[in-house]
Amino acid sequence: MATESTNRPVIPRTSAVRAVGGVILAVVASVVVNAIIAAAAHAAGADDEFMPLNAGSFTFFTVVGVLAAAFAWTLIRRLSRRPSTVLRWLVPGVVVFSLIPDILLLVDGSLAGTSTLAVLALMLMHLAVAAIAVPIFLRVLPVTSSPAA
Repeated sequence: MATESTNRPVIPRTSAVRAVGGVILAVVASVVVNAIIAAAAHAAGADDEFMPLNAGSFTFFTVVGVLAAAFAWTLIRRLSRRPSTVLRWLVPGVVVFSLIPDILLLVDGSLAGTSTLAVLALMLMHLAVAAIAVPIFLRVLPVTSSPAA
């Protein structure tokens, strides 16, 4: 008779349909919110030439970012002994790390249309995606705080 290792996490069950649906919801909601942020930034005076605030650009990067986050979340929940603890530290770290290129854009200023307003809007997009995706992932890809006893 095989026994389960105590080093492996107990992964709460979730259906594939629920998980995929949640990831799709996170993608769609993030793109919509980012579109609103971009529109508000443009209305407030952000230059249309600032490519990161153009729909094609932020949509592509939002989709890729949410899908990458969902993949990483899934790996962590399967492989980590304490996925909740790992994610509690990793998610804020990744969000802060994602802001570094934005800050460099502002400092460098070499991208057409770069302004403080445009970069702040871009930074807000990063925060918004995390604020949308993390609660959805917690519902559709739940994690535990400790391994099986």
